[in-house]
Amino acid sequence: MAQRAMLCPRCRQLIGSEEAVCSWCGTSRSNPWWRLAGMTRGASKSDWVVKGILTVNILYFAVSIIMSGMNGSSGFLSPGQNSLFLLGATGTFPVERYGRIWTLVSANYLHGGILHIIFNLMALRQIAPWVANEYGTSRMFVIYTLGGVFGFWVSCLAGVPFTIGASAAICSLIGALLYYGKSRGGAYGNSVTREVRGWLISLFVFGLIFPGINNWGHGGGIIGGVVFGMILGYNEKRAERVFDHVLALLCAVITIAVLGWALIGALH
Repeated sequence: MAQRAMLCPRCRQLIGSEEAVCSWCGTSRSNPWWRLAGMTRGASKSDWVVKGILTVNILYFAVSIIMSGMNGSSGFLSPGQNSLFLLGATGTFPVERYGRIWTLVSANYLHGGILHIIFNLMALRQIAPWVANEYGTSRMFVIYTLGGVFGFWVSCLAGVPFTIGASAAICSLIGALLYYGKSRGGAYGNSVTREVRGWLISLFVFGLIFPGINNWGHGGGIIGGVVFGMILGYNEKRAERVFDHVLALLCAVITIAVLGWALIGALH
């Protein structure tokens, strides 16, 4: 009986009826069931982590709105700068003047308005699972955390006084995909590179058109993603190891500690 066309269980592209492997990512259409089950479990794990990041962003946005409303400094669904500063906004003003270097972590979970958070979380929901599929969930979270810190550190070096948003961390995921596409090559790698280039062009145009965009944070995040993607490697080079899981756990503990510290300080 002739085999039918099917969706690749890994990259979700179409495998033709006459193809033995996916022309995009090289996955065999006859992968044993236990390998496909492993992919499904990995996807479920990454979904849990991505949903956790989304939830924390939403919760801290709500807290910033409530705090701003209590002191009368917010607009419609837009937190005031004082509340954002207390909750961990970063930049040369908090870092150099007040020594709040920990804000390089917390600023990744703060947003300045409803459109700001919607656009960032929509991008995160699309990009993070893709990075987790190619790098593994632990390495994705490490790249997200360290890449965001690196992006905001670059913007501090560039003299940006006050900045927030998940976009630096999201750009680090884009940078990791850019490295992956270039390093892997082939039809699938080239398709990844083409799509990432489209995002980069959109970011560049967006940064030119709209005022207040932290282009230094975006650029730093992209560079950080490329560097950390290169250092950590992706699944086709090596599987995730205990070191990757420990590093991700360390990033999670630091993030929770910093956000908790910021919230407690803000409420006092």
